[in-house]
Amino acid sequence: MDDLQTLNVITDRVLGYRVESPDLTPPAFSFYEFFSGGGMARAGLGSRWTCLFANDFDHKKSAVYRDNWDGDTLKTGDVGKVKVTDLPGRAGLAWASFPCQDLSLAGMGAGLRGDRSGTFWPFWKLMTRLIAKRRGPRIIVLENVCGTLTSHGGKDFTALADALADSGYAFGAVVIDAERFVPQSRKRLFVVAVSPDSPIPPSLLAKEPSSIWHTKALRTAHDRLSEATRERWVWWKIAPPPKRTSGFVDLLEDEPESVEWHFKAETKRLLKMMSAVNIAKVREAKTTGKRMVGAVYKRTRLDENGEKVQRAEVRFDGVSGCLRTSSGGSSRQLIVVVHGDEVRSRLVSSRETARLMGLPEDYRLPANYNEAYHLTGDGLVVPVVRHLAAMLLEPILAKKPKKASASHARNTVPAKR
Repeated sequence: MDDLQTLNVITDRVLGYRVESPDLTPPAFSFYEFFSGGGMARAGLGSRWTCLFANDFDHKKSAVYRDNWDGDTLKTGDVGKVKVTDLPGRAGLAWASFPCQDLSLAGMGAGLRGDRSGTFWPFWKLMTRLIAKRRGPRIIVLENVCGTLTSHGGKDFTALADALADSGYAFGAVVIDAERFVPQSRKRLFVVAVSPDSPIPPSLLAKEPSSIWHTKALRTAHDRLSEATRERWVWWKIAPPPKRTSGFVDLLEDEPESVEWHFKAETKRLLKMMSAVNIAKVREAKTTGKRMVGAVYKRTRLDENGEKVQRAEVRFDGVSGCLRTSSGGSSRQLIVVVHGDEVRSRLVSSRETARLMGLPEDYRLPANYNEAYHLTGDGLVVPVVRHLAAMLLEPILAKKPKKASASHARNTVPAKR
């Protein structure tokens, strides 16, 4: 079974639809995968894509990558130490999901100057060296949290955009909420840049931003860019996916191996941490007569006396909260399962986190719960990558590249109106 067939096992069962890739020529595409984690970009790209090189700094994540993929392409270590000679050929795509902690709301807001998100610049230095040797990837995708748009008053995103514009690449960005594909609320920013010698099919270009993919924060970030940088900007036109037909409850394990159900006393303590509003949600779930699952996060809130207290907040809308790693300052997600008068609680299981990320059932997770949660919470939602590849990346790479001029001429984009 190839990668796309394996992916569709879970999209059929859990998401309610299949993600088909159009019949394109050439039949194969190549890519470099930076900040690769457990290889979720690779899972989403599928069997038409050949990984030429992968890199991650985390040895534990690299072990998972090698357990699931061909480990010969993976180099574990600092991206700043990767050399041009380490990268074979010219890749169609360079995917970079650089660390998000310094840009997320849960982090300390160090931005691109932080130790983790600051790894973007060594990556970009490597890309500029490839470009100078006429080996720049035809497409570069940068993925991160939406806080990238506002970090340091928008200066971080402006710096990214300026770097792309200076390279001669045409580029644009979209914000995709994974909730369109899986029952998890998870918005992420995807910046897609295209090399000067890669024609962009007109059908992929919009004259104006879309309410589906271009949020107010993204449009504001665009407006902050300099006139010269905006000249390189494009509004990507991407078809929306079919409506998701499944909910969080469809992904549950009845008897998970990675976590245990709480004792009744522990469930009662969790319910006592809820405000009146949240307790009312539990009561309403009981009245449905259906098996209902609520995603729970513990948060620090102010009580009626202005004192800081820890509260448990629950949602029963069929969607999980965003999986977050504890290193980003967030707690692990709990679930409350209600069926009539019965209320049970526990941590979300390792396999459930994998399902929430759209990973196939045969994806091998770390045996350690914390490591599995960290891996998935730090990763990419697989069907989102597949949709982006099918609707945007593959149609661009299916076009033969233009012959590069001596001046490395810039990609022609529509004039702004």
